[in-house]
Amino acid sequence: MVIGFYFSFDGVNWTFTTKNDSSFELKIGAVDTTFIFLVSAVDNSGNEKYDSQIFQNNINYGPEPFIDKNGNGIWDAGEDYIDIGVIDPQPAKIVLPIKNSAPVISWNVLSTIPNVSYPAMTFGWDVFDLDGNETITNIKIALNDTNNAVLLNGGVRIITVSTKDFSNSSPLMDIYIDGNPNNAAPVKLPGLVFDSNNRFFVQAEDISGAKSGWISLPDTSRNWFVKKPKGKVLIVDDYILLDDAAQFYSDFMDSLSLTNKFDILDLNVNKLPYLNTTFLETIKLFDGIIWYTDNDPSLDLANASVQNYLDAGGKIFFSMQFPNDIDLQLIEGFLPIESDTSYYKSSIGTNTSIASRDSLNYPNLLTNRSFSRVRSFKLKGVGVKPLYYFPSGVLNGHIGFETSSKNLFFIGGPLQRLNGNPGSIKKLLFQVLFQDFNLTL
Repeated sequence: MVIGFYFSFDGVNWTFTTKNDSSFELKIGAVDTTFIFLVSAVDNSGNEKYDSQIFQNNINYGPEPFIDKNGNGIWDAGEDYIDIGVIDPQPAKIVLPIKNSAPVISWNVLSTIPNVSYPAMTFGWDVFDLDGNETITNIKIALNDTNNAVLLNGGVRIITVSTKDFSNSSPLMDIYIDGNPNNAAPVKLPGLVFDSNNRFFVQAEDISGAKSGWISLPDTSRNWFVKKPKGKVLIVDDYILLDDAAQFYSDFMDSLSLTNKFDILDLNVNKLPYLNTTFLETIKLFDGIIWYTDNDPSLDLANASVQNYLDAGGKIFFSMQFPNDIDLQLIEGFLPIESDTSYYKSSIGTNTSIASRDSLNYPNLLTNRSFSRVRSFKLKGVGVKPLYYFPSGVLNGHIGFETSSKNLFFIGGPLQRLNGNPGSIKKLLFQVLFQDFNLTL
């Protein structure tokens, strides 16, 4: 009577089983592979004692299988075992030729690309290999020309590329694995062309050398124009309302001698993929940013990026408003305020004074138009300089302040509606950008 089977893939190492079927994962190597599967039946004509070695058919099958109750790795008296009888000297054989399958690569759902960006972008892809994803040894990436591809580890699925080498017409881009600047690839990516359309390519290669096709972003139906920054200041347009805000900022940059020396990132037009990562690497291309919002600011984005940008040496001028209901703890994540107290008024009218506690350097402000959802704050006890408040007592707390390190300025209203005192906003911007932030043209 058959009590079990010995099977082997090499004719040397044999394994016993009482089952008459099993599933195996066959690993392919660097080339197409042929597996030979051998199986021999075992009958019940054992010698009724435990054998530490079974040697039949010129093969050492090892010790008889047993249940190691005490876990010491050897058979002890009283432990159950399989009393091996005669092993079939002519094992059944099946030949299994295994052909390698090339990997398949595709963009993941988060990988989109805007029509226009600055030289910082994040890409992500998915790779599948029928032979096992662990067989993928290389990821190849390229900009514009696949003949200049660089190799990354086969496990890489997300990268951010960025460069601040604006003086070079053929800059090399840093490659951050998983968007992490502390995990930069040892190679850099060539091929970027400033102020022109660009295309990013990626390909997967497995252990046998089989390759997926190249995929590109964008595809041939669209363009990705990469702008070289014109200067050291970026205006972040986080403003949805249709009024004169955009023109106001453009005009004031011109009045500060920044004509053609500033850039604009419209968050509502240029939808960035992997927003937190790509936005941070984009603003890090600039020494300072002016971030202006309406009552629906990108608070999660600010909370994720502001401190990292400041830690990298950046400077931020905020003109920010807030919705009616807000989470003060979220705001405390990027502004030096107390999260237990704020002061709110649904609107303030024209000719409302906003006084400065240092009017010699920071001008008194006056509303020239009304604005809504006004909020002031109770500030932290250290690390912040209170600057602007309502002298009439319209609201308690402060609506404007600056960090003691002079790398972040905040005013809780739209600048184009706070310009009732002629020249006041120009003086404020000049003071903060060029005196406090020490930005240079």
